[in-house]
Amino acid sequence: MDIALQRLRNQRLLGEAFASPVDVVKWLGAVQSQDYHGAKWGVAQRTKGALDSDLDRLYNEGAILRTHVLRPTWHFVTPEDIVWMLELTAPRVHAASAYYYRKTELDPPLLSRCGDLIGKALAGDQYLTRNELAARLRQEGIEAEGLRMGYIVGYLELEALICSGPMRGKQFTYALLEERAPHARRLDRDEALAELTRRYFTSHGPAMVQDFGNWSGLTIADGKAGIDANREHLTEANLDGKSYWMTEMKSVQEPAKPVVHLLPNYDEHVIAYKDYTPAFDPEVYARLEPNDYRMLAHLIARNGKIVGGWRRTIARKQVRIEASLLEDVGEVDISEATKAYSRFLGLPVEVDMR
Repeated sequence: MDIALQRLRNQRLLGEAFASPVDVVKWLGAVQSQDYHGAKWGVAQRTKGALDSDLDRLYNEGAILRTHVLRPTWHFVTPEDIVWMLELTAPRVHAASAYYYRKTELDPPLLSRCGDLIGKALAGDQYLTRNELAARLRQEGIEAEGLRMGYIVGYLELEALICSGPMRGKQFTYALLEERAPHARRLDRDEALAELTRRYFTSHGPAMVQDFGNWSGLTIADGKAGIDANREHLTEANLDGKSYWMTEMKSVQEPAKPVVHLLPNYDEHVIAYKDYTPAFDPEVYARLEPNDYRMLAHLIARNGKIVGGWRRTIARKQVRIEASLLEDVGEVDISEATKAYSRFLGLPVEVDMR
């Protein structure tokens, strides 16, 4: 079984795409999105004909939200799922952030006061930028600069008080979560763990329990408990001497013509796993040097295996892509992938293959 091809299919990068970007986010559970523009492209590649403007519109309308959940970074999540995912994963993120809370002198009483002040500032669909929120706190005598302000708003996101508001030009804003997601689902912890585990292995499988732990930010014990709660839905397979889980064990045929993707950085096809080796041909991975510059960019995948990296430069009237291949991967035709990216952005693309 080719794990990379199985993941392509289950992540909907191969086969039937979704009708809406919202369906993609719900299917994957959460989509890492500290690079907002890259994350939009990742979602669009799993959607039929989605454009950059479509993702912006859905984000501004609140059909897709962005917040700190699962791990100490931003993710796209749906309004329906945001609260139960936060309640399940926030305690672990708080624990990971505890050192910085202490370092920036953010104790519970002060954070509670910040929450009260920011909650009042945002009430009634008032959308404010991080700098504007910091200014409100400073007016009340609270230092709110740099790292400290980052951990203030991050804490309030984890506490389900605030989340993303609509873009104001190129600036991100914050909103009250209860106003942005008034119909969010609530689940008890066991239900939430079972739901998140099922979503992950359905959309990301084949994957190991260690992969789920790395993606979710939860413990290995949590992962095993989530698998136990889904025994009727999940199937175990021993592949390359490792235990993998997925919903069905159907063989995926290698496409007659190689399928090439220009994946964004932090795409779920790679970042959602602790063990990256299935995303590479073994001989290529063995020769890969630590911190290879091509792996620090966006990634080029052929039939799900990483074969190079790419970078983009967007000008007003065109996009320039610089692509670099890893050694000994053979010919890689990125023309169809660049056409898709051009359609997504609504701009012509010029390619420099190095």
